[in-house]
Formats: sequence, C-alpha cells, structure tokens
Amino acid sequence: MLLKKQTVWLLTMLSLVVVLSVYYVTSDTSVKDLAAIGKDEPAAGNDMSDKDLKVLTEAAGDEVFETARISLQDKRGKQIEDMTTELASNELTVEEKQQLYAEMKEVTDVEMKEKTIESAIKSLGYSDALVKVENGEVNVTVKTSEDHSRSQAVQILKLVREEVGTNMVAVVDFQKK
Repeated sequence: MLLKKQTVWLLTMLSLVVVLSVYYVTSDTSVKDLAAIGKDEPAAGNDMSDKDLKVLTEAAGDEVFETARISLQDKRGKQIEDMTTELASNELTVEEKQQLYAEMKEVTDVEMKEKTIESAIKSLGYSDALVKVENGEVNVTVKTSEDHSRSQAVQILKLVREEVGTNMVAVVDFQKK
C-alpha cells in the first residue's frame, strides 16, 4: 500500500512539472517592459550621450547573462520533460524508474546549487554572476565594475566548494562592465 501512495505522489509531482513546463513554453513572451514606460527617449539615434550609451551597454551585458540562464533552464526543462515521459512508460522496471527519478532529482539539485552560488556571489557585492555546472565542472562568470584580485577569486572558489564539494573543478571568470 505504501508503494502505491509513493507512486501516486511521484506521478502527481511529475504531472505538475509537465503542466508547468507546457505553461512556460506556451506563455506570452510579448510582455512590455514596465521600466521603460514613460521614460524620455533620445531624439535621434546619432544624438545619444555617453550616459545613454553606457546604459545600453549595461543592458546588453545583463541580457547576455539572462539569455544564458534561460538557455540553461530550457535545456534542463527539456531533460526533465524527457525523463518524465520515459517514467510514464510501462516498459521500465521499478529499478529503472528509481534510477531515472534519481537522475531527475540530481538535475533539480544542480539547478538549486547554481542559484544558491549566484546569490552568495551577489551578496559579496558583485552586480551579477552566472554559474553553470556541467560535466564535473563549475564555470562561474562574475560581472564586476572594478579590477579583480586573486583573493576575490579564491573567495568565490571557496563559496563554490562549500556548495558543490571538492570533487568538481571550478573556474572563475571576471567580466568587466
């Protein structure tokens, strides 16, 4: 009886993941940027001041990080969706389903660790950070407005090791705004 309750719970959670994934994929992406409404725009394309160009450059840099994050989320969402579909098939044994479920949990755990590391790096005073865990490597890209030092890199590596352990190779890359 306990196995049936666990199976029902698992299938309920997996169906929730699928429904949310479908909603995310089909949701309207043409939402207007509320921060830009009511702002004065430059009169002509060639009359932009240095301040306007700096704002545009910073926005483009932020867009690169966000694009990478969304791409990574889409890739992981596709992995989980494929695993969910495979779990729903009747051809797998109980052991294979447990293995597949463990893989799904690992994917979500990695995603949570990445977000935790990004938040910890931002709390150190950096404007943005992008963490990507793949193939036994942790790639950390940190956006900073000033020159970085070796001690800053060591501090970030320490944060990474506290979260993911020492069995992965961590690389820190600083990008200047």
